[in-house]
Amino acid sequence: MTGGARSGKSSFAEARAAAAGGAVTYLATAQAFDDEMTERIRRHRADRPAAWTTVEEPIKVVQAVQNVESPTLLLDCLSLWVSNMLLAEWTDAAMLDAVGGLLAAARARPGLTVLVSNEVGLGIVPDNALARRYRDVLGWANQRCAAASDEAFVLVSGLPLRLKPSQEFHAP
Repeated sequence: MTGGARSGKSSFAEARAAAAGGAVTYLATAQAFDDEMTERIRRHRADRPAAWTTVEEPIKVVQAVQNVESPTLLLDCLSLWVSNMLLAEWTDAAMLDAVGGLLAAARARPGLTVLVSNEVGLGIVPDNALARRYRDVLGWANQRCAAASDEAFVLVSGLPLRLKPSQEFHAP
């Protein structure tokens, strides 16, 4: 699931995970560097079903995916994970290798894996090198994830647009 900020991608992903039935593990990659992000994380935690297991892991996402035992995994979000790696001074190649590791780990586990990411390549070209690098690496990561996925959606104004079909799914 991809889309812009406040496009509805997380809500759609959560509905997709819930519709799969069974236990859900929510893998959160956000880090609270300021009060506003602390509040966002608090709201996200409160909005999730109490029965879901939450794993918070900003960097070691591949290992976290390998340890998930529930039939459904929702990773929210790839864009923050890439940002975390970028801020930890990973190389572009290392970040993309990690994305490959994530995809391998997701394919190796039974059940449904739902990935959420931001689409950041539709706006103006960023005015600084770090922001351009982030846009580029996340764009490549999103392409790899979409190519490896059975289905893919972009959310615009709360509406899901199917990019890649698999099975029929309609959010409640």
